[in-house]
Amino acid sequence: MGGLLSRLSEEKKGEKSGAFDSTATREITGFERLKDKVQTKLIDDMPPAIMSEANLDKKRSMLRDQILKVASEESPKLNVTLSPRDLDSLCQILLDDMIGYGPIQKLLDEEDISEVMVNGPFQIYFEKKGKLILSDIKFKDNDHVMRIIERIVAPIGRRIDESVPYVDARLTDGSRVNAIIPPLALNGPTITIRKFKKEAIQIADLIRFGTLTQEMATFIEACVKVRLNIVVSGGTGSGKTTTLNILSSFIPEDERIITCEDVAELQLRQPHVVRLESRPANIEGKGAVTMRDLIKNTLRMRPERVIVGECRGGEALDMLQAMNTGHDGSLTTGHANTPRDMLARLETMVLMSGMDLPVRAIREQVSAAIQMIIQQSRLKDGSRKITYLTEVQGMEGDKIVLQDIFRFEQTGLDAKGKILGRLKATGIRPKFASKFEESGLHLPANIFTDSGKGW
Repeated sequence: MGGLLSRLSEEKKGEKSGAFDSTATREITGFERLKDKVQTKLIDDMPPAIMSEANLDKKRSMLRDQILKVASEESPKLNVTLSPRDLDSLCQILLDDMIGYGPIQKLLDEEDISEVMVNGPFQIYFEKKGKLILSDIKFKDNDHVMRIIERIVAPIGRRIDESVPYVDARLTDGSRVNAIIPPLALNGPTITIRKFKKEAIQIADLIRFGTLTQEMATFIEACVKVRLNIVVSGGTGSGKTTTLNILSSFIPEDERIITCEDVAELQLRQPHVVRLESRPANIEGKGAVTMRDLIKNTLRMRPERVIVGECRGGEALDMLQAMNTGHDGSLTTGHANTPRDMLARLETMVLMSGMDLPVRAIREQVSAAIQMIIQQSRLKDGSRKITYLTEVQGMEGDKIVLQDIFRFEQTGLDAKGKILGRLKATGIRPKFASKFEESGLHLPANIFTDSGKGW
């Protein structure tokens, strides 16, 4: 059961001390009295076979049977009668509290939900089909949320407390988690979970969603295969990681790929992949391994492709240097609202490395390293689109020259508030187009002409 009894004991102590006391404003129902009694009995007398069972599905089944057994024994003593539906609900609540993630487990189990946001114990939002929805689910109090956070971070060796009040982590299924607690979080312990998709999204899915056109997809695939260095730019929740995953799927299977991430979430399907993950300092403030450390070590590992999950700081300099020293075909993402803003962000991140470089020298590094920027956007109606495919053409004076190859043009809104527009080629052929022919890739002759597809 992996610490189940100790966790439940702590929860019961919290209830006895008043931490979970919700009786001051309402009467306790028969369902709640029975739930508390069953939970107490399970804590006091859990069968060893359940505790030692390693298979999670089998453990859930065994624990469910035990819950039903104890409930049938205790309900007559409490004069409580539950319908079959109530018994199912009782089992689900206790299972979620014992071996799941509490009240939000049902949101995590729903496939259509892409993100779960806990803003303190009494306000939980989730994202479904691009829209944020307020849930009626609630935690008992701050302590209840804290126990779920600790259940998330403990298995991967992370910690969260007053000295380290925020943490990045991941669930066992790969979902990405950020948690931040008081005193920094004024609403109470806050959790943001970006759910991991069990089946990787393919380029055909993005075409079907209207994120890009077939012409754009063909062009992007060719860019990856001819080993262009590409940055995926976009705001939070715009779909950068999804696009990065799809880009990586075009890398040939006979190449050695090394990924560097703060929290591992990329889903590469190739056989020869080495995954690296940074590490925060331990409780003594030692042992941290930064993204810069990972990238520097990666270059000693004979990579044919380097993929950095996201550039946030000084590691941008190491990434650019890798791109400029023979590690072409590298991929990364960054936060910015336009391709031009992405270049400015890269300049800022390079300066964060502590290197006192002239701005012109940084721009020369950027323009020499990066050939294309893919701009990903989450529009006001919740839809996600690749709004620009932009070539980095080089320097002209002190300025980096950009040229849009494809872009999205908004034309209006329909009656339901859905954004109307079209993805179209600008009619300009990129300077690196000769690389396609040199590599034996023959793109359709009209791919760079405006045959824009509307939505």
